[in-house]
Amino acid sequence: MKWIARIIGFFFVLIVVGVISIFFLPADRIAKLAADQIRIATGRDVTVTGDVAMSVWPVLGISAGGLEVGNADWSDQGPMLTAENAAIGVDLLAYITNREIRITNIEATSPTIRLESRADGRASWVFTDASGEAQIETETAPDRAPQAISIERLNVTNATLIYDAEGADLVSYSGVDLTLDWPERLGAATLNATLRPAGSPVEVEAAIERFAGFITGQVQPVDVSISAGGGTASLKGRGSTSGDVAGRLTLDMPSTDAFFAALALPQPGLPPALGQAVDLSTDLTLTSDRRLSLRDLTADLGGNALSGAADINLNGTPQINAQLNAGALDLRSATGANSSDGGNNAPAPAGSGWPTDRIDASGLAAFNGEIALTASSIDLGQFKLGQTRTLLRNDRSRMVFELREIAAYAGTVTGEFVMNNRSGLSVGGKLIAQGLSMQDVLRDAAGIERLTGNANAEMSFLGVGNSVDAIMKSLSGKGAIKFGQGTIQGIDLDRLMRSGSVGGGTTVFDSLGGTWTIDAGVLRNSDLLLSLANYEARGAGQVGLGQQTIDYTFTPVALRANEGTGIAIPVRIRGPWSDPSILPDLEAAIDLNLGAKIEEQKEQVKARAKEAVRAKVAEELNITDEGQDLGDAAKQKLEDEVKRGLRSLFD
Repeated sequence: MKWIARIIGFFFVLIVVGVISIFFLPADRIAKLAADQIRIATGRDVTVTGDVAMSVWPVLGISAGGLEVGNADWSDQGPMLTAENAAIGVDLLAYITNREIRITNIEATSPTIRLESRADGRASWVFTDASGEAQIETETAPDRAPQAISIERLNVTNATLIYDAEGADLVSYSGVDLTLDWPERLGAATLNATLRPAGSPVEVEAAIERFAGFITGQVQPVDVSISAGGGTASLKGRGSTSGDVAGRLTLDMPSTDAFFAALALPQPGLPPALGQAVDLSTDLTLTSDRRLSLRDLTADLGGNALSGAADINLNGTPQINAQLNAGALDLRSATGANSSDGGNNAPAPAGSGWPTDRIDASGLAAFNGEIALTASSIDLGQFKLGQTRTLLRNDRSRMVFELREIAAYAGTVTGEFVMNNRSGLSVGGKLIAQGLSMQDVLRDAAGIERLTGNANAEMSFLGVGNSVDAIMKSLSGKGAIKFGQGTIQGIDLDRLMRSGSVGGGTTVFDSLGGTWTIDAGVLRNSDLLLSLANYEARGAGQVGLGQQTIDYTFTPVALRANEGTGIAIPVRIRGPWSDPSILPDLEAAIDLNLGAKIEEQKEQVKARAKEAVRAKVAEELNITDEGQDLGDAAKQKLEDEVKRGLRSLFD
């Protein structure tokens, strides 16, 4: 027992002497020893500068005026960490008993932290010891028990964070405050950070299970939220530092512009009810090669609701393939027809001109791909659509809306609508309509309500310009329309034909049809035919689509009047769409109805005059034979007179 006591006493004295000797060593010498140990443990060069202070038990702690930690040997971007007033503490007892490097705390002021990753899986935050062996314990290292390393707490203020992932844009943030709590080496870690990329704070909170595996690239459960500009984005699922993420994503953004501005990203400038505010939830999967999958998507865009799924390739210009469903879709804000502000953005009344504001079509370059959309109804402001099935295809700023089925104005519309902004904005399309209520169509299109009836129509058109006004004034195309039974309100052709009165009334017709061409914003038609029981009317003229004017002449004909030859009274419609005048064209009516009689009377007058002249000549020539030709009689008379004159010369 005495020998045991002596041995214990010996070691006690030895420890006391060792500890006392440490106190007498210079602090910079201790700092150098600590830096050497960290270099051996991590495989990184460590440089301590400035004034150095230390503590020994129970935590071996060092603080220095400056600290620099080298980067991985394959990096050429400079140190991984540089900091002012850095401090580090190591649990000495854990190292003595378990050979575990347990860093109890790291504090740094105004550090620059550079993290790098490469496509082959290398990451600058994965440390090796002096032999090159990885220092983070994983489940797949049976051949060698690695020396464990952990950081219980990290506290960084006013940091600059730089993340350089091969194949992705460089990410850099300044003015970052960061804390990391990682109490158990094989347990979870919580991270809190405040970033100020645009001046206002952006708060990041993250809870990560098995943090040791996460920082080596393993997929681990994560719960992350970002708060910025009054909005929140959160993800609960699984992720890794290599970029593989899966889980439930939720977005709550009262203002998308404010959220993006806080992150120093371009503000999308989305209109009301179309993303100006967003409440979204979806199952998200993002792979390390930047392929994004969204499933079970539901989104409230501030008034419009969408659901569906999407696949997006984020390499370069996003490539989108999506299927979306909507209920009642309100697009008035996108078309400039939202009257919720008291009418300041309501469409101008017919006849007052088209909007001249420049159309910003740069959004056509934002993505490529296909988006299928179904909606129970669509409100475009000026036009109202019912059940709709469309396919949107966008390829390098050329967007095609394939109208697979649109219920509109009691009928259906199919065709396509094209917006092309590759070299200036142009719009065009081909449409086929069946059974449209033309009174509703013309009311919404031009404020005209006089014409009623259902119609079938087809048309093609093309317009070029950077405003609605320029497009309408440049329109070209062609088309045809055919009505069944309908009415023309505001004019009674029967009363007009019977009494000449043009005031009020309604004309009921059996059919109406015609074709047209469009050039430079002017629609021209020359073959309009309106059929009634006792009348028909033909039309010809032009409609200024760009100028919102009309100059058109209807020519009604009373088929059973004037002994069956008909009576025609042309009616000219002329003026702006908002207030056209409708008046009978009396000069044309006279020409049409009395022209033949006038010519007949002219012929009769000519005949009577001719007869009177003949009678006078016959009397002068003393012609008694009515059948004798006046020319022959005059010739004979002349010969007789000449003969008498000659005889008198010789008598």
